[in-house]
Amino acid sequence: MTGSEIRETFLKYFEDRGHTRVVSSPLVPQNDPTLFFTNAGMVQFKDVFTGVEKRSYNKAASTQKCMRVSGKHNDLENVGRTARHHTFFEMLGNFSFGDYFKEDAIRYGWEFLTETVPLPPDNLIVTIFEDDDEAFHLWRKITGIDAERIFRLGEKDNFWAMGDTGPCGPCSEILIDQGKKLGCGTPECGPECDCGRFLELWNLVFMQFDRNQDGDLIPLPSPSIDTGMGLERLAAVLQGEVSNYHTDLVFPFLEEAARLAGVKYGSDEQSDTSLRVIADHIRAVTFLISDGVLPSNEGRGYVLRRIIRRAARHGKLLGMDGPFLYRICPLVGEKMSDAFPELTVNMSTVVKIAQLEEERFANTLEHGLRRLSDLVDQTKSEGKDILPGDEVFRLYDTYGFPLDLSEDIAEESDMSVDVDGFNTEMELQRERARASWSGSGEEDVPALYRKIAEKAGPVVFSGYDEEETSGARILAISSGDKVRKSAEGNGIVEIVLDRTPFYGESGGQAGDTGKISGDGFLAQVTETVLPLSGLTVHRCNILNGKVSVGDTCTATVDHEARSATRSNHTATHLLHTALRDVLGDHVKQSGSLVEPGRLRFDFTHFTGLTREEVGDIEDLVNTHVLENLEVSTELMPLSEALDHGAVALFGEKYGDSVRVVSVQGVSTELCGGTHVSRTGDIGLFKITQEGSIAAGVRRLEAVTGPGVVDLMRSEENVLQEMAASVKVSVSELPARLAKLLETVQEQERKIKELQRDLTGGGSDLMESVTESAGVKLLAAEVAGQDPASLRDTADRLKDKIGSGIVLLGTRDRKKVFLTCVVSRDLVERFSASDIIDRLAPMVEGGGGGRPDMAQAGGKKPEGLPGLLEKAGEVIEEIA
Repeated sequence: MTGSEIRETFLKYFEDRGHTRVVSSPLVPQNDPTLFFTNAGMVQFKDVFTGVEKRSYNKAASTQKCMRVSGKHNDLENVGRTARHHTFFEMLGNFSFGDYFKEDAIRYGWEFLTETVPLPPDNLIVTIFEDDDEAFHLWRKITGIDAERIFRLGEKDNFWAMGDTGPCGPCSEILIDQGKKLGCGTPECGPECDCGRFLELWNLVFMQFDRNQDGDLIPLPSPSIDTGMGLERLAAVLQGEVSNYHTDLVFPFLEEAARLAGVKYGSDEQSDTSLRVIADHIRAVTFLISDGVLPSNEGRGYVLRRIIRRAARHGKLLGMDGPFLYRICPLVGEKMSDAFPELTVNMSTVVKIAQLEEERFANTLEHGLRRLSDLVDQTKSEGKDILPGDEVFRLYDTYGFPLDLSEDIAEESDMSVDVDGFNTEMELQRERARASWSGSGEEDVPALYRKIAEKAGPVVFSGYDEEETSGARILAISSGDKVRKSAEGNGIVEIVLDRTPFYGESGGQAGDTGKISGDGFLAQVTETVLPLSGLTVHRCNILNGKVSVGDTCTATVDHEARSATRSNHTATHLLHTALRDVLGDHVKQSGSLVEPGRLRFDFTHFTGLTREEVGDIEDLVNTHVLENLEVSTELMPLSEALDHGAVALFGEKYGDSVRVVSVQGVSTELCGGTHVSRTGDIGLFKITQEGSIAAGVRRLEAVTGPGVVDLMRSEENVLQEMAASVKVSVSELPARLAKLLETVQEQERKIKELQRDLTGGGSDLMESVTESAGVKLLAAEVAGQDPASLRDTADRLKDKIGSGIVLLGTRDRKKVFLTCVVSRDLVERFSASDIIDRLAPMVEGGGGGRPDMAQAGGKKPEGLPGLLEKAGEVIEEIA
């Protein structure tokens, strides 16, 4: 069976048994600050298991995209070196939310593996939790498996928990005995052995307890089932392969990498490892970018950057000097888009971002090589033969420079690397990352809100149809971290109603403001949030009276703010379409913010926008505004909406039923926000700012309606003031500014000439040349210079000297600047950067540069004469 056939057979098997087929959630988990990436099939069902979220089904099956590159599930360093470690993989799973339990879970698992696939029953063994007698008897009863093939293991291996407290329970694993040929040959060889003979296929988790703060296990009223089986592992077994890399799920990418590199797989173990790394990493890269992750220096983006650069490094080991990963990405889409259609939709973006990041890595690698060369020279000059681990780590962290490459280059110079020091710095960085990591970018949901949600149930949102709801009932009040029965006086309180017209902040749209009033009380709503699906929380100031749980009230949204927000939100939909029309289909929304006063829109694009492009985008949006097109909304099943071409946005979590917002003939998007009824209500649209926020991601800010008028008046006032300051009319201002700029440039040219005259072209300074360590040294102070002119002067003096070192300084009352240049024939012996590093502290400064040129600044100008006198001694020390 092919990998695709196995996946479909699994899903169809459970679909035929009453399970709902659920599409994979994104690799970026929603509302979970504990996870970098989705690493198991149960992640998208976490709130269902805990009872916070309700769905229309109680049995599900899925194939889930997973990444394991962080925390205890960090497989990155083993990838390519073993048969089964991956960064990206698929997890097949079936789930029961209070429906069936152990008996059916065991029956389904055994029946699928031995009858549907099928595998030889005699080759399968089972593990259970050591105290789970119920599971033991069920395995014997349902499957007839021999008792000696059921192994009891401890809590470490066969007891699963969602956390220190909460849902947990014993688990049971189905393993396959692959034969003695893959075993270690010891008498103790069994399911706990890591030799490879006994391969875990399927883990069945029996969630039957709730562990409290005291560690007690309380039986759950509705036990549940969570299972997980690696698709790649099952495919390897069914396709008769020992290695996952040899299955049709991975091998095509390995073959393509071998073709591009011009090498043959199986001819050399080192190149084979590199090919396996690339084959694994290309899947991770393609899926991560497709799910909206972009390369950066922190969080998930940093993980993606490391994976890309690690794969590129292995490509370099295979002899590929230029970018190549982006050429394999389309093959991933071709092979896997039947299960993950988003790959086809996002492939142009994936290819461009992968190529851009590879090109960036080529540049940083070049810088890293130069820096490593300097480090080798400096270490040698100090009489040492071990490169310091902290400096090698800095190369790794700053330039993505791999440790093994540093070790190779050090070895070429008969040196080694302090690997222990490197590892120490690596662990410190991981601790910093853990300390600063905020998971999905959102705070964890406080227990207070979960408690309120359980009691209050889902809040009805009436805000699509009205801005004022009468007869609403107060369900809960809280302040600080406590639930209250009532509240009065000053201070922030949080109020939950049974129904509300207030939109809670979500999907990039700011929450509504307004007021909640009732018999004898008035509260001003300053913010509305959605800490949990179905729970709308109004943050309020009580202006007068006392508010109590059970009170009846009227909730009124601020009409002016809601209207402005509606205009801005619909404008983002028009903007999204205009960007794609002007820039290309690779444009994807990667974030947005919609407030009453402005809108912000982040999107994938790879160069800055020209003035002409900005103008074209504005014109397109305003054209649709003036056409006064109808804006309609409709609820429909997610699958139907996607079939109709509705755009689903990166990072959004959609339920089974979705709201589709359509602008007549222009755009159709899945969106839960509030919108105008016709585009003419927007009034006007104007872009105020455009820039880069990350590699391959641009940001636009804009205003609409009255905001455009306010902007025009503000800019008109600025122009009037500028024109008045130079005594011309606004229409004459461009010509006047051009003339002033020409005058300034001419004055700057004359100043530079005077600066050169002050140094006499360097002739007078040549009299200050001395000799240290057998080389010519010119160390002198030059008056009236800035850093740029000081460098020019140093270069001219170096040319006059021919072979030697020039160190110049200039100062005013508050600061001092230094420039050091070394002639090319001496850079192997003397580094300008090293000289500057040793001398700059004398003027309380610091700097850096290259072996041939370095600069520094300082804040102790009185220290310059002593520094220049010290220069000769420093040259002697270095020599």
